[in-house]
Amino acid sequence: MMTDVVPYTFRQDADYSYITGCQQPGGVAVLGRDWGLCMFMPEAKPHDVLWQGQIAGVDAALESFKADKAFPMSKLREVLPEMIRQSSKLFHNGYTATSAYTNLEAYQRAAYGGKVKDLSIYTHELRWKKSPAELKLMRESASIACQALLQTMMHSKMYPHEGILSAKIEYECRIRGAQRMAFNPVVGGGSNGSVIHYSRNDRKIKDQDLVLMDIGCELHGYVSDLTRTWPPSGSFSSAQEELYDLILQTNKKSMELCGPGTTIREIHKYSVDMLLKGFKEIGLLKNGGTNSLRYDQLNPTSIGHYLSMDVHDCSTISYDRVLEPGVVITIEPGVYIPDDFDGPDRYRGTGIRIEDEVLITETGYEVLTGSMPKEVKHIEALLNNYSRGGVEGLFNDARVVSS
Repeated sequence: MMTDVVPYTFRQDADYSYITGCQQPGGVAVLGRDWGLCMFMPEAKPHDVLWQGQIAGVDAALESFKADKAFPMSKLREVLPEMIRQSSKLFHNGYTATSAYTNLEAYQRAAYGGKVKDLSIYTHELRWKKSPAELKLMRESASIACQALLQTMMHSKMYPHEGILSAKIEYECRIRGAQRMAFNPVVGGGSNGSVIHYSRNDRKIKDQDLVLMDIGCELHGYVSDLTRTWPPSGSFSSAQEELYDLILQTNKKSMELCGPGTTIREIHKYSVDMLLKGFKEIGLLKNGGTNSLRYDQLNPTSIGHYLSMDVHDCSTISYDRVLEPGVVITIEPGVYIPDDFDGPDRYRGTGIRIEDEVLITETGYEVLTGSMPKEVKHIEALLNNYSRGGVEGLFNDARVVSS
């Protein structure tokens, strides 16, 4: 852990950001039928301004964030208890609750009396389907991620090192306008790719190894999430290509199920059946009664998740919920084979994942990350032509749209 005087970058809670638009820490927002949006804002102190810069206060809450009422935080203990007493029900986000209000006697009385409920059930319902303005930002965020990963992929043949590729992807995202990475990039070379959320990113990538990169960036509060796996050397081995093709076909076939009326759970079940069959055909699994356990060792993850302001978004919405137009999900089949896996030697120490963002539309789906190459022939052409300056025009795919 770093020293406590280091100013860490702050990221606003998605629900708070969605309701207020405020990206600043230290405030409390209260929504009520009788008073609308009321914001309690931190007060600018000369010492804080000197060290951290200007602070958005009451005036900003009213003018920029369009609050109906605003008070300095010093008034919270005076104003909020009366609001609580006037309310028959209270809803709050327990994950971001602050002692500024949870320590109030009025709040504790309400909680003890069963008046306090989970707010996220309702905010997630609001955020689950995206407006046209939100989808514009999500398309832009996905486009930045694709462009950045394409540049990083081309960079990998000359600089096959996890740390360099991690730095490269963040640079490429930021120069295109992203405010930050959506999460710490996963850059797993060789057997490190079999660690699903690998984050050390400190190893040289060996010749003939694959590298798995799971990345995403954030643009004005909306995130992207994209994974590609490739050989920095420029050529897949026969065993790597065999595994990769199984994951690629599962990615494509699973996306074909996307559309109004299906569920993530149904798509997941389809992907599991397809991968089980494929793992048996190539000898990773044998016919027998222990395959479910061994399958979970090879792929313990879901086929995907909801995506928007958070990477794993709207956690209160079930994967059994029927998908509707305006919902964005990921499709990300994978296989994770550690060095000590009891299976064919040629597959050991391999991790492969192919992840795309998919928007559910009225007639089917749209792949927001469809411009990022994932076919073996395209990846090998990209890597092998880059050093000769011959990549321009190779990949002009627009986003894939299906009905």
